[in-house]
Amino acid sequence: MRARYAAYAVGAVEFILASTDPSGPHFEPEGTAWRESVARFCRETEFLGLEVLESGSAGDLGQVAFRVQLTQAGQDASFSERSAFRRVEGAWLYHSGEAL
Repeated sequence: MRARYAAYAVGAVEFILASTDPSGPHFEPEGTAWRESVARFCRETEFLGLEVLESGSAGDLGQVAFRVQLTQAGQDASFSERSAFRRVEGAWLYHSGEAL
């Protein structure tokens, strides 16, 4: 989770795409449009902080609950989420999330 937050904060688009589970709902097979969408989000967002509330795993499935502080166009865009991750060939990939 921390690595993905940092990647968004510095605009590391390729890392974000590569760390997204292809079986999850946020994966987009059309790489060009997805890449541009993520890059735009990174540019238009100010990343102010990440607080991991809890985390855990069982086998190849993991969860992270967090709160992130963001602004977009000067407006608060902060949110809390419980993210699901799946370990694939040793790498943890973001699968999906639900708002807290």
